[in-house]
Amino acid sequence: MSFPSQLRIPATYLRGGTSKGVFFRLQDLPEAARVSGPARDALLLRVIGSPDPYGKHTDGMGGATSSTSKTVILAKSEQPDHDVDYLFGQVSIDQPFIDWSGNCGNLTAAVGSFAIANGLVDPDRIPDNGICQVRIWQANIEKTIIAHVPVSAGQVQETGDFELDGVTFPAAEVRIDFLAPTGDAPVLPTGNPVDEFEAPGFGRLRASFISAGIPTIFVNAADIGFSGVELQPAINDNPALLEKLELLRAHGARAMGLINDLAEAASRQHTPKLAWVAPPADYNASSGKPISSGEIDLNVRAMSMGKLHHAMMGTAAVAIAAAAAIPGTLVHQAAGGGERSGVVFGHPSGTLKVGAAASQQNDRWQIEKVSMSRSARVLMEGWVRVPPSKKDLEASNEWA
Repeated sequence: MSFPSQLRIPATYLRGGTSKGVFFRLQDLPEAARVSGPARDALLLRVIGSPDPYGKHTDGMGGATSSTSKTVILAKSEQPDHDVDYLFGQVSIDQPFIDWSGNCGNLTAAVGSFAIANGLVDPDRIPDNGICQVRIWQANIEKTIIAHVPVSAGQVQETGDFELDGVTFPAAEVRIDFLAPTGDAPVLPTGNPVDEFEAPGFGRLRASFISAGIPTIFVNAADIGFSGVELQPAINDNPALLEKLELLRAHGARAMGLINDLAEAASRQHTPKLAWVAPPADYNASSGKPISSGEIDLNVRAMSMGKLHHAMMGTAAVAIAAAAAIPGTLVHQAAGGGERSGVVFGHPSGTLKVGAAASQQNDRWQIEKVSMSRSARVLMEGWVRVPPSKKDLEASNEWA
């Protein structure tokens, strides 16, 4: 039996913030994968190497963590006053599905750089030297993001001295502005800064439900038996605890109004996020770097795709900034209360500063903008090779 050759698809492997992903131009994908549906999902799953029962992604481009099992599709924007349409897919490691329900804030830092380098931004908008403001339409959540990308001699400037906790080496700083991250939807989906819900194994819990950046369930660390300074091994090396936390997330998602049945949470691993907060406390980051309580406003830990994140998801950082700006939320309380336009929070890899512009109109809170700084870098560019699917071998090539 003869077998067809692998597909050869132009792609770029980039780091954005504390994540990595495989980036594609929409026009470079096989025709069947240029629209959403099974053909696109099958292709991108195979690119990453999922599902992988061994949990290693040995036969794909994924890194077998939520931060490194990501795909991005970009195209010239169809939206007025925008440069690029950005679609993000969070690839499950051990299940055959891709979650398209939310954004990746970390990879957003690489979107502007890729767009400039790949002809998706009008050359007239790119300075010879300075900052190029790339206007991004985030297609998953239908929101506007502005990436401030440094440019030198007409090319993206990737090297620099900006240090980001969770990333080993310095690079050029890319400021990201998430404009009106909640849109017309309420940042407090229940209307309350704090709600209560029942979660098996934890009893009745107080929570702040926030819909900004990415839907997030915030609970107090102490209420679920944590200190707020946990590192990955303390959580991720305990399968029973992970299962318990996933059940907590599912019950929180239902209380937040995102799902009607608990079973729906299994196919919606990317959203909502579960995070716990605590007042400032000293700890050593995963790199060994000491973090002093005096340099942070609070500690936050967050789950991503069933595991404790090694740093902090960019979209969850947006939710943290929004929640910190609203009096009475658990995040605001953990940060010490008072009027706030930004916070510095501790996470497993170090610290992160985020700012938010918030206002209250007719007893309803609105978030005008959330800002943070990340960095991005091309790791490899060329072509990704993808074997045809079993269906292709048995019938026609649905990706061609």
